[in-house]
Amino acid sequence: MIQVKGFAALDPSSPLEPFNFERRDLREHDVLVDILFSGVCHSDLHQVRDEWGGSIYPMVPGHEIVGKVIKVGSHVKKFNVGDRAGVGVMVDSCRQCKPCNNYMEQYCAEGMTGTYNNYERDRVTLAQGGYSTQIVCDERWVYRVSDKLDLAGVAPLLCAGITTYSPLKFANVKPGDRVAVAGLGGLGHMAVKFAVAMGAEVTMLSTSPSKAKDAKKLGAHHFVLSTDETAMKKHHSHFDVVVDTVSADHDYEVYLKLLDLHGKLLVVGLPKDEPHVNPFELLKNRRSIIGSMIGGTAETQEMLDFCADKNIVADIEIISMQKINEAYERLLKSDVKYRFVIDMASLK
Repeated sequence: MIQVKGFAALDPSSPLEPFNFERRDLREHDVLVDILFSGVCHSDLHQVRDEWGGSIYPMVPGHEIVGKVIKVGSHVKKFNVGDRAGVGVMVDSCRQCKPCNNYMEQYCAEGMTGTYNNYERDRVTLAQGGYSTQIVCDERWVYRVSDKLDLAGVAPLLCAGITTYSPLKFANVKPGDRVAVAGLGGLGHMAVKFAVAMGAEVTMLSTSPSKAKDAKKLGAHHFVLSTDETAMKKHHSHFDVVVDTVSADHDYEVYLKLLDLHGKLLVVGLPKDEPHVNPFELLKNRRSIIGSMIGGTAETQEMLDFCADKNIVADIEIISMQKINEAYERLLKSDVKYRFVIDMASLK
């Protein structure tokens, strides 16, 4: 077994604290990654505090993981010692169902194995995440990371990045398309970057006038204050795609009205209460609402390669592992632009 240092939640109400545990010895197809940076996702906070129910403790969070390969199993083909590598939201699946055979493992019929807060396929071993010094993972769920990109900035691509890239690709966003992004946070800022890189004309929708300057810096061509009814009405039936990253409770009808013929509302935010949908707004222009959850292994690698080609990384603030509880409190206040990333050297 491999001895690992980490930070863990021992229950829903206590701060995260130092936690030593063991990773399994490498199997034939496993890769051992020395973790250099780990992104902090809002879902880490939800699961640590058991806000979605079913949390398993002790819990080492973290599913935006980047580092260097320090050991490989005897049958590993994709990686060599010294390679830069990443691990994302999942570390296994059934590998046999239709989604898995199509490398869309996030929709595995039996349920994917999450990087943490989940049991591995043996139903006995508790999977632990990236707030730790090392991780062992089957090479199928490990990704190549280009030397062109800042490694710390790559970490959030493994969740926030693929979560927004995948629906934009599914919607076939192309040059000249009119894309609106609702909400400028960890997900929204990546959606803007990707849509701009895909050649779309991008508009940021936000309830905060102060976000206009930030949106322009990220590459957005236009800004619309979503609380301004007159401005929003001017954009009715205007967009081909609206990416909804908003996690606060809201009415989908506001964004459906903005969609042109065959327009698509791409939902990646997770409101607490069930959003309201007016079917008449769906009928008009044959609009659709499409949900999307991260991306499969093939698409995640495609996204990382796209980022290397377009020089895209997340906007981040680097913190030490010892500052994680403070970072969680700031996360609740949206006091970060736009993703915290833990420098794991602070734990080693």
